[in-house]
Amino acid sequence: MIDRLLAFLKDLPGGTVAADNDRDNPRVAAAALMVHLMDADGLRLDAEVGSLREALTNLFGVTDGDLERLVEAGEKADSEAVDLYAFTSVIKRHLDAEARGALVGILWDVVYADGERHELEDNLVWRIAELIGVDSRERIELRRRAARAAGASGD
Repeated sequence: MIDRLLAFLKDLPGGTVAADNDRDNPRVAAAALMVHLMDADGLRLDAEVGSLREALTNLFGVTDGDLERLVEAGEKADSEAVDLYAFTSVIKRHLDAEARGALVGILWDVVYADGERHELEDNLVWRIAELIGVDSRERIELRRRAARAAGASGD
């Protein structure tokens, strides 16, 4: 299942680096959400940056310069956005329910990259999940899985 999901995500529209500044690019939307989440608690730790880069590499198969451009496009989009809808609407349009759930799981991985869950991060993932149509039961289960994988408390 994960292999099929990763293949689907790698084939998303906007798959070229040249398109990374496109506002309707699901890759940029996902990167912007991850950047926003990473900065939610006011601290940008190396572990979180590493988790974001690893997630983008695994999701979209980008490395080196392409990865840098995608991260920069996500940071720029996040800094220019006035709300989450700019990104969640793109995600909801381009990803099916299974892929949206997988994205929420990845967001939890970014949250737990530093070994703990901050209340602002928790609230942000909750809002993103609601906006992209991932129900609370699935969101909580995904949080618990990420916490277990990180060796943290998921409750």
